[in-house]
Amino acid sequence: MNHHTLIVLAFDHALPSGLIGLVDMLALANISQKHSPDCSRNGAINQCIEPDYWQPRVLTASMDGHPIVDGQGRDFKPDCAIQDIDLCEAVLIPGFVPDKSGLPPQDITTNTCQNWLKRQFANGAMLGGSCSGAFVLGEAGLLNKRRCTTTWWLYYELIRRFPEANTAWGSPLVQDGNIVTSGGPLSWVDICLRTIRALAGSEVANRVADFAVVDTVPNSQNKYIPQGHLMSADPFLMEAEHKIRQNLNPPISTAQLASELAVSERTLNRRIKQLTGETPKSVIDRVRIDMAKTLLHTSNQPINSIAIELGYSDDSVFRRLFRKQVGMSPSEFRQWKKLCYE
Repeated sequence: MNHHTLIVLAFDHALPSGLIGLVDMLALANISQKHSPDCSRNGAINQCIEPDYWQPRVLTASMDGHPIVDGQGRDFKPDCAIQDIDLCEAVLIPGFVPDKSGLPPQDITTNTCQNWLKRQFANGAMLGGSCSGAFVLGEAGLLNKRRCTTTWWLYYELIRRFPEANTAWGSPLVQDGNIVTSGGPLSWVDICLRTIRALAGSEVANRVADFAVVDTVPNSQNKYIPQGHLMSADPFLMEAEHKIRQNLNPPISTAQLASELAVSERTLNRRIKQLTGETPKSVIDRVRIDMAKTLLHTSNQPINSIAIELGYSDDSVFRRLFRKQVGMSPSEFRQWKKLCYE
């Protein structure tokens, strides 16, 4: 029987659904196995004869072992303090309910907590931060030089607080070694399934997902992000977007965009990378796909007509890029938007 110790960290202002949800989903890993086809039953007493199942020990822990007050003002009593845990196989961190400014709390962790996280990581534990839970990993320095993500509306705040992190815009889930981060407030489901997959295998993770009736593949954030959100955060990006929209067919090149903005290509690359984490080419494509989303939602134009209008001479290239960015085909997106407004 495989015994792993998994820790769910409890902090003040934690998102209650994330804190309890992580514990509940890990409990489903055990319950779901009772309904596995591999679980043979004794016909006389209808008793499951269990094979060698994965049964993790799941503990909630706060920094000092004292109760925390979650983001909805409720007291939560953890099982233990982090210092009571010498070694574990995974540490899972839920997101936080934003403060009045719409941001995660500042200075979430103590030095002791940061050192504990670094020690667990050095000993091989998987560390997962859901949504703003990634900020806990950032405070411990564990995002430095590593790819990571968070929800789209905290992207710039993560960059501001942890400039050495290699933050990916709009990614639903990013794994860099044993550091896993995910997008929206409810993406603790994705973190949990990724952890189960790593420790117990794909079969167990898929069974838990089926039992909980959730997707095994994280959903793209891009279909939910308000159009123009990324570009509106900085005057340079706003001007870049304006130039891209003015030059659709033929589409503007990186060299032309640099010229339009009166900067060198090197400066353009550096500033775009600094502000978005992407290349200028990726930003050009993102603006064009944003425009496609608008046309798909507000017009009845055929998809190939939209592709041509936006400078894609081959609509198969357009469809492929759209699916890559949005997580669904243009026709699926049009239908999804229609259903959203019915």
